[in-house]
Amino acid sequence: MRNQSVFPTKLFLFAFSLLLVFSFQAVAAETYKVDPVHSMAVFRIKHLVSYSYGRFNDLSGTFNIDTETPAKSSVELEVKIESVDTFNEKRDQHLKSPDFFNAKQFPVITFKSKVVKKISEDTYEVTGDLSLHGVTRPLTLKVQQTGADKDPWGGYRIGFETTFTIKRSEFGIMFMPDVIGDEVRMTVSIEGIRQ
Repeated sequence: MRNQSVFPTKLFLFAFSLLLVFSFQAVAAETYKVDPVHSMAVFRIKHLVSYSYGRFNDLSGTFNIDTETPAKSSVELEVKIESVDTFNEKRDQHLKSPDFFNAKQFPVITFKSKVVKKISEDTYEVTGDLSLHGVTRPLTLKVQQTGADKDPWGGYRIGFETTFTIKRSEFGIMFMPDVIGDEVRMTVSIEGIRQ
């Protein structure tokens, strides 16, 4: 009789342990959707002797975070060229023209990750493909987690930021090289809402 009562107890404990393990694994990998209202892509480029700044107002995408196995994490972002904003309408229209971004032919900038590595408690190294102006090039980003917490509406949010530099000439944007610099510094700040 004693052995019969012990066996169901062990079976229950084993099943309960498995349930806890699978539940933990399910929580470890989470999907977030970019909150476009609280995310931003800002750029800086040299104009003659000073720097000019601008931003893209339409940033969207999703990212998956696996806290247990960061290598399984991924990110896909999209920026619409039509949303370029340098606080000057005439300049914005010129940037959308074939001289620069050519928004009609190449309406979006995309980034898709291939490899994600966690290099410290709040920092990741993300390598992927940046597609801009019809050209796709590899890009490695150092991404910092800026926070994670519940929001006032019952959701859960997480934030990341990265700053990197690209050369516009490498993406075939060559107009006015004597006036406008080649290097473009980008800062992308993302706030994601857990789905």
